[in-house]
Amino acid sequence: MTELLRETAEHHGAYEATAPEHNWWDWYAAYMVARENGRTPDEAAGDAALHMEPLLR
Repeated sequence: MTELLRETAEHHGAYEATAPEHNWWDWYAAYMVARENGRTPDEAAGDAALHMEPLLR
């Protein structure tokens, strides 16, 4: 779990740099679920970004 959280934090940094204000836990949850379901880090980051779109409207 520690490694997954560290990886999630690293990938969230890139998202957060360009994203509007948001709750980090929404992105983290989507990313972590994607990784636990076998998605690559890049795929999981994309999945998390897509998850955030309706939350940011």
